[in-house]
Amino acid sequence: MGRAHRKKRTSVGRDVAAQRQEEAGASDPSRSKGLPAWLAGIAGAAILAAFGVVFTEWYNAHGSDTVERVRGAAPITVGHVAVDYSERDTVLREPVTDPEDRAIMLAAYAGKRRDVVLARHQRALIDSMDVTVVLTGNRTSLRIVDIEPRVLARMPVSEGARLIAITGGEAGTVEMAADLDRPAPRFTTDGDTAYFRKKQIDLKRDERITLSLSFTGKKAYYEFDLLATVLTDDRTEEVVIKGPDGGPFRLSGEAARYRAYYREAPQGGWRPVSCKGRRAC
Repeated sequence: MGRAHRKKRTSVGRDVAAQRQEEAGASDPSRSKGLPAWLAGIAGAAILAAFGVVFTEWYNAHGSDTVERVRGAAPITVGHVAVDYSERDTVLREPVTDPEDRAIMLAAYAGKRRDVVLARHQRALIDSMDVTVVLTGNRTSLRIVDIEPRVLARMPVSEGARLIAITGGEAGTVEMAADLDRPAPRFTTDGDTAYFRKKQIDLKRDERITLSLSFTGKKAYYEFDLLATVLTDDRTEEVVIKGPDGGPFRLSGEAARYRAYYREAPQGGWRPVSCKGRRAC
């Protein structure tokens, strides 16, 4: 009798323990949600991986261009602009009269200080000029469909001062030329046919192109810049190309006489000379 009672109590205890274990398992969120959470993690990782692949493909094809547009970056970068003044006479709109400026003109090693003085007096080449421009692409692909000289000012030829350079050779040839004396100046290849009517320039990202440009202007004094029209992703953008000092390019026709004359010294600097009574100085 006593043994049967103990066995019954043991069986009941086991049943109660099993029931409590089942209830504890049902109430444990870590056990009930563990498998779905693990599956959700795998699914999320797969989705992120797929999105990463799609995003990478989109960015490589178009995303970098979109980022550049949002940043306001131009489709091309003007990396280098140079005007060839070597062995060429130039003219100033006004004579150099300020004592400090005259001292800078005379100095053999004035460097950039003299460039500032000459720019302030609107130094210009006479009759013709050669310009080198280096452009770099900022899009996956683009096309330069046109570049045109844009005249900003047209005035009588400069007669303030003539700077007579040391000469010893001839200027080289160039790829494109523009006559500023024409009502609508355009770059041409043979003096008549517009260059960009038959040819255009294709660039890719980080690809560079060097343009050798020639300008003539004998009837007036001109200040001008260059306006490039660029086609990218079926839309056009305009980029302004300015002179080396950030201002306009300058070109002047030749005057009969000048109010002052300067001759380039072999050791550097510009020294005033008298040309009174001479046909040529």
